[in-house]
Amino acid sequence: MSPAISVRKAEPASVPVPVSTLRAEVLAALEELKARDVREIDVRGRTGITDFMVIASGTSTRHVKSIADEVIKFAKRCGVMPLGVEGEREAEWVLVDLGDVIVHVMLPRVREFYGLERLWTVGGDAGAATDAESSDEAE
Repeated sequence: MSPAISVRKAEPASVPVPVSTLRAEVLAALEELKARDVREIDVRGRTGITDFMVIASGTSTRHVKSIADEVIKFAKRCGVMPLGVEGEREAEWVLVDLGDVIVHVMLPRVREFYGLERLWTVGGDAGAATDAESSDEAE
């Protein structure tokens, strides 16, 4: 008797999701749960870790966590699995790393204290940080 040989078909290579699609899903998730003061910062050319940072505020720790969960749900819906999620336990600042887009959901006092918008737009053009609602598709 010869041992049974199982032949497994190769999984098709996953097609990368365009950054514009991922950004649209992130913004839709933030809008769905009524995130406040949504800002998108184009950091291409300033860092190699991501292309865009999206910063939003929640009204409470429960709201912050719910917004982050919705971002994860919407990203998975378009085929993007988070590379990491940090801060869910305390939920004062939850970071969702989606590769080309990193999402920061924060309580307003935490957001003001760390000033990420100021940090990432210092020395850059004034248009680097835009309100997400008026943002062009910059790719």
